[in-house]
Parts: sequence; structure tokens; C-alpha cells
Amino acid sequence: MTIKLIATDMDGTLLRDDRTFDYARMEDLLDELDAKGIRFVAASGNQYKKLRSYFNPVNPDRVTYVSDNGALVMNHDEVIAESTITRQQIDRVIAWNNSVNPGMENLIVLSGHNGAYVSNHATPEIIGMVKQFYPVVHQVEKFKNIEDNIFRFTFVWEQGIDVHQHIQQLRAEFGEELHTTGSGFGTVDILAPGVNKRTGLEQLGDIWGIKPEEMAAFGDNGNDLEMLRYVKYPFVMPNAEDFMKVRIDNLAVNDNNHNGVLDTIEALLAGAFDDYASKIFDK
Repeated sequence: MTIKLIATDMDGTLLRDDRTFDYARMEDLLDELDAKGIRFVAASGNQYKKLRSYFNPVNPDRVTYVSDNGALVMNHDEVIAESTITRQQIDRVIAWNNSVNPGMENLIVLSGHNGAYVSNHATPEIIGMVKQFYPVVHQVEKFKNIEDNIFRFTFVWEQGIDVHQHIQQLRAEFGEELHTTGSGFGTVDILAPGVNKRTGLEQLGDIWGIKPEEMAAFGDNGNDLEMLRYVKYPFVMPNAEDFMKVRIDNLAVNDNNHNGVLDTIEALLAGAFDDYASKIFDK
């Protein structure tokens, strides 16, 4: 088994429910990956600054970032690739939402270079919730007046609501013009066409000369599927929803609250999966 790149989702995957991970083990693991010439990539729906902040305890420059579900790829604070959505597309999505959801029962968040943007009608409670995921939050009167490159348009519904119907409605409305995906926590992300975590790995692979046959990845939600289907060694977290386990057969060793990603990577590096890989991944 030859692996040159390992990518992981964050929420529900590497991160425990309290949004931390085992920093000491991660630091040791990064040392081992560096020694073996293996790249470590954090691939998430989070904004770049938020995603990077999770790795402050272990030196964030040791990690490469595929943020905003693939719309922005960064390495050592250098932009590797970025994909934005246009103002016309933003206006169309807002108009669609107004027509099917006149009561505005969802929250709209736009993710850009300079932070996240929400309506100036958002309450302090809503702003506090948004700041859990976005370090910088701007309130605006009109989204169309934002002067920033927008990577991602996010709808947030109440916890517990099944967002799959909204995903299907958006896909039916916009087809191939935009990419729509569920992103966990009752959210639906809309990105430029063809943009997802897989495209981020493709771009990094082209730069570093790494093939998908030399990649492993971890995820737990629908926005991870393209990435997991792209790499040769995909792992779904045991805590993932059942539909993910149907689409990807291979489970990580443990769930997100019990160091599942770290345990599995250590097993991969130790060769514990070599026989397993020859039977499962090479079939």
C-alpha cells in the first residue's frame, strides 16, 4: 500500500463533538507523515481561517487546506486554487428562496475572502451561532452590495430538519449551473459548478504529482462523497449517517469522539491494513 496524501473532513470526522482533537498525537503523527513524505490535508466546509485555527496547537503551516467545500485551496497561506460564485447566481438563489420560502425560515450565510456575511436583521443569538463556524461575521443590508469574492452560499435550517428535500429542489432548479451539497448541522452549501472536495484534491495532486491511487481520505457526510469516491483508500466514520455507509463500505477504526481518524492513520502507517487493502481496495 503506497499512500502519499491523506485528507480528512473535520466536523464529525477528525474533530470530536467539542471541536477538539488529540493535539499531542496529531503532532507525533505529523512528524511521522513528514518523515515518510506524506501530505496531510484538511478538507472541510469551514472557511479557511476557521479551518486553519483548529490546527494552531500543532502549527497550522504543517497542514494544507481545502476549505469552503473545495472552493478555496491554500498551502502556507498561498492560494493554490479558488472558485467563486457570481453576483447574478447569488441573486438567482435568493430569488428562488424567496419564492419557495416566503417566511424566510432559514438563515443565509455567504462565505468570502474577508469573512462571512449575514443579514442585518439577524439577532445577536443568530450571530453568536454563526461565529462558532466563522471567525469574522459582517452584517449587511443587501447581499448584492457585498464587495468580496464569494466562495459559498449557505442555507441553514433548524437542527433536526431533513435537508435532503431542499437539496433536491435546488438541484432541480439550478442543474449544472451550481453545485449543491449537504454539509451537516442542517446546512446546504451552494458552490460554483463542479466544485467539491474532490476537485481540491485533484488540484493538489496535479501540483504534487500524486495520483488518486496514492490517496486516502476520511469523511462522514454527503459533502465528502466526491472526495471519498476519488481516492483509492476511503474511510467513513462509524458515527456517519447510514446512507454514507451504504455508499462507502470501509469504516474507520473508531468514531470521531474516540480518535477514529488518528487510529486509522496510525494503522495504515504500521501496515496493519495491507492484507485488508489487497482484498478490499484492489477488488
